[in-house]
Amino acid sequence: MSSRLAGALTLSMAWSLPAHSADVDVAVVFAVDFSSSIDPDIARLQREGHAAALTSPEIIAAITRNYLGCIGIAYFEWSSAGRSRIVLPWTRICSLKDAEAAASVIDDKGDTGSSRGGRGRTSVSSAIDMGSLLLDQFPGQAVRKVIDISSNGENNDGLPVQSSRLRAVAKGYTINAIAIPTKGETPDLASYFADAVIGGPQAFVVALKDSGDYAAALRRKLVTEISMAIDPTASAGAP
Repeated sequence: MSSRLAGALTLSMAWSLPAHSADVDVAVVFAVDFSSSIDPDIARLQREGHAAALTSPEIIAAITRNYLGCIGIAYFEWSSAGRSRIVLPWTRICSLKDAEAAASVIDDKGDTGSSRGGRGRTSVSSAIDMGSLLLDQFPGQAVRKVIDISSNGENNDGLPVQSSRLRAVAKGYTINAIAIPTKGETPDLASYFADAVIGGPQAFVVALKDSGDYAAALRRKLVTEISMAIDPTASAGAP
């Protein structure tokens, strides 16, 4: 990661969370695919799915019932190596009002899937590296730190994904994933994510039968990630 990019990330986060912010139960980076394979329908599912999940009663209950009652989230979009865009810098969520404000930013500024030309390929390795950098720069203390990959494809650009996974896991970060089915394609993307992408304490992948399940699956996924923070001594998952 270039020093210029690192500096830009630091600047983008400086205004979002004050240095004296309270600790959080979990810090989650939403790493959302916006490569050329993401059409308007999938883009809408990801954008609206994350916004709806954050404000759902299940998520708010999971946040407020945890030890500290707050989480930290950031949301960025990625495609090929070196191509990413921060939509929501680090933001603290402690209430429905906080969640609604964050969801509004994601819904307003997230990818629409239009003008897909030139978006590039699918570098899951770069998404992990970017998510890891964001977690490195989280302006507070978190019981757990999670990179949350959302994608409809395998790593086909940039560095080998296994190397990026190992670097993130070595820092104590967890990588989870949600596999989005693509029309007309049959590869078992969830198995690929399970074998090559996810890792760290209690890591897991969510497989969808069809894209219509995305919003509900994302809510269940985020509830699990937040609730798992209750027991920071739980056993480790995949490497």
